[in-house]
Amino acid sequence: MLPASLEDSRPVKRSHKRLPHKKYRSGLPKSEKVDAATLASTLQLQEQQRELIYSIVALLMKLGLIAVGALSLLNLGLASHKRVDRHSEIVSVLGSESLRLVSLQKSFDNLFTIGGDRRLMDENDQWITPNRVRVIWR
Repeated sequence: MLPASLEDSRPVKRSHKRLPHKKYRSGLPKSEKVDAATLASTLQLQEQQRELIYSIVALLMKLGLIAVGALSLLNLGLASHKRVDRHSEIVSVLGSESLRLVSLQKSFDNLFTIGGDRRLMDENDQWITPNRVRVIWR
Protein backbone atom coordinates (compact mmCIF):
# COMPACT_ATOMS: atom_id res chain seq x y z
CA MET A 1 0.00 0.00 0.00
CA LEU A 2 1.22 3.53 -0.80
CA PRO A 3 1.64 6.35 1.68
CA ALA A 4 -1.19 8.89 1.94
CA SER A 5 0.77 11.64 0.18
CA LEU A 6 1.27 9.48 -2.95
CA GLU A 7 -2.34 8.30 -3.03
CA ASP A 8 -3.54 11.88 -3.34
CA SER A 9 -1.32 12.55 -6.33
CA ARG A 10 -2.65 9.67 -8.41
CA PRO A 11 -4.98 10.43 -11.32
CA VAL A 12 -8.65 10.00 -10.62
CA LYS A 13 -10.70 7.90 -13.01
CA ARG A 14 -13.79 9.67 -14.19
CA SER A 15 -16.78 7.74 -15.26
CA HIS A 16 -19.01 10.41 -16.82
CA LYS A 17 -18.97 11.29 -20.51
CA ARG A 18 -17.73 14.64 -21.74
CA LEU A 19 -20.26 16.75 -23.56
CA PRO A 20 -19.22 18.21 -26.91
CA HIS A 21 -18.16 21.86 -26.63
CA LYS A 22 -20.53 24.37 -28.24
CA LYS A 23 -18.93 26.82 -30.62
CA TYR A 24 -21.58 29.47 -30.23
CA ARG A 25 -23.51 30.40 -27.15
CA SER A 26 -26.76 32.17 -27.71
CA GLY A 27 -27.02 33.85 -24.33
CA LEU A 28 -30.30 32.08 -23.59
CA PRO A 29 -30.70 29.75 -20.61
CA LYS A 30 -29.90 26.06 -21.26
CA SER A 31 -33.40 24.95 -20.42
CA GLU A 32 -34.95 26.70 -23.44
CA LYS A 33 -34.74 25.13 -26.86
CA VAL A 34 -33.23 27.35 -29.53
CA ASP A 35 -34.31 26.95 -33.11
CA ALA A 36 -32.01 27.62 -36.06
CA ALA A 37 -33.64 30.94 -37.00
CA THR A 38 -33.13 32.39 -33.51
CA LEU A 39 -29.54 31.24 -33.44
CA ALA A 40 -28.91 32.69 -36.91
CA SER A 41 -30.49 36.01 -35.97
CA THR A 42 -28.40 36.18 -32.78
CA LEU A 43 -25.22 35.46 -34.72
CA GLN A 44 -26.17 38.00 -37.37
CA LEU A 45 -26.84 40.62 -34.69
CA GLN A 46 -23.45 39.97 -33.08
CA GLU A 47 -21.75 40.22 -36.48
CA GLN A 48 -23.52 43.52 -37.19
CA GLN A 49 -22.46 44.90 -33.81
CA ARG A 50 -18.85 43.85 -34.48
CA GLU A 51 -18.95 45.47 -37.95
CA LEU A 52 -20.40 48.64 -36.43
CA ILE A 53 -17.55 48.83 -33.91
CA TYR A 54 -14.96 48.23 -36.65
CA SER A 55 -16.50 50.89 -38.88
CA ILE A 56 -16.55 53.41 -35.99
CA VAL A 57 -12.87 52.71 -35.29
CA ALA A 58 -12.04 53.10 -38.99
CA LEU A 59 -14.03 56.35 -39.14
CA LEU A 60 -12.17 57.73 -36.13
CA MET A 61 -8.84 56.79 -37.70
CA LYS A 62 -9.82 58.50 -40.96
CA LEU A 63 -10.96 61.62 -39.10
CA GLY A 64 -7.66 61.66 -37.23
CA LEU A 65 -5.69 61.42 -40.46
CA ILE A 66 -7.80 64.17 -42.04
CA ALA A 67 -7.20 66.38 -38.98
CA VAL A 68 -3.43 65.77 -39.14
CA GLY A 69 -3.43 66.54 -42.87
CA ALA A 70 -5.48 69.72 -42.41
CA LEU A 71 -3.19 70.96 -39.64
CA SER A 72 -0.14 70.20 -41.76
CA LEU A 73 -1.60 72.17 -44.66
CA LEU A 74 -2.44 75.04 -42.32
CA ASN A 75 1.11 75.11 -40.96
CA LEU A 76 2.49 74.93 -44.49
CA GLY A 77 0.28 77.86 -45.53
CA LEU A 78 1.40 79.96 -42.57
CA ALA A 79 5.06 79.21 -43.25
CA SER A 80 4.60 80.10 -46.92
CA HIS A 81 2.89 83.37 -45.98
CA LYS A 82 5.81 84.26 -43.67
CA ARG A 83 8.28 83.48 -46.46
CA VAL A 84 6.40 85.72 -48.90
CA ASP A 85 6.34 88.56 -46.32
CA ARG A 86 10.07 88.20 -45.68
CA HIS A 87 10.76 88.08 -49.41
CA SER A 88 8.79 91.27 -50.04
CA GLU A 89 10.61 92.99 -47.17
CA ILE A 90 13.99 91.90 -48.54
CA VAL A 91 13.02 93.08 -52.04
CA SER A 92 12.07 96.53 -50.73
CA VAL A 93 15.30 96.84 -48.71
CA LEU A 94 17.31 95.68 -51.72
CA GLY A 95 15.64 98.32 -53.91
CA SER A 96 16.43 101.16 -51.48
CA GLU A 97 20.00 99.95 -50.99
CA SER A 98 20.47 99.65 -54.77
CA LEU A 99 19.38 103.29 -55.21
CA ARG A 100 21.78 104.32 -52.46
CA LEU A 101 24.59 102.35 -54.13
CA VAL A 102 23.96 104.05 -57.47
CA SER A 103 24.11 107.50 -55.85
CA LEU A 104 27.31 106.61 -53.99
CA GLN A 105 28.89 105.28 -57.19
CA LYS A 106 28.07 108.53 -58.96
CA SER A 107 29.62 110.60 -56.18
CA PHE A 108 32.68 108.32 -56.16
CA ASP A 109 33.05 108.70 -59.93
CA ASN A 110 32.77 112.47 -59.56
CA LEU A 111 35.83 112.43 -57.29
CA PHE A 112 38.02 111.37 -60.21
CA THR A 113 36.87 114.08 -62.60
CA ILE A 114 38.52 117.50 -62.97
CA GLY A 115 37.93 119.50 -59.79
CA GLY A 116 36.57 116.48 -57.91
CA ASP A 117 38.74 117.04 -54.85
CA ARG A 118 37.46 120.59 -54.57
CA ARG A 119 33.85 119.42 -54.80
CA LEU A 120 34.53 116.88 -52.05
CA MET A 121 35.84 119.60 -49.75
CA ASP A 122 32.87 121.83 -50.60
CA GLU A 123 30.37 119.04 -49.85
CA ASN A 124 31.75 118.35 -46.37
CA ASP A 125 30.14 120.23 -43.49
CA GLN A 126 33.37 120.73 -41.62
CA TRP A 127 34.66 124.26 -41.29
CA ILE A 128 38.38 124.54 -41.00
CA THR A 129 39.91 127.87 -40.40
CA PRO A 130 42.51 128.86 -42.98
CA ASN A 131 45.47 128.88 -40.58
CA ARG A 132 44.82 125.34 -39.28
CA VAL A 133 46.22 122.10 -40.59
CA ARG A 134 44.07 118.99 -40.80
CA VAL A 135 45.69 115.85 -39.42
CA ILE A 136 44.30 112.45 -40.33
CA TRP A 137 45.37 109.59 -38.09
CA ARG A 138 45.56 106.15 -39.57
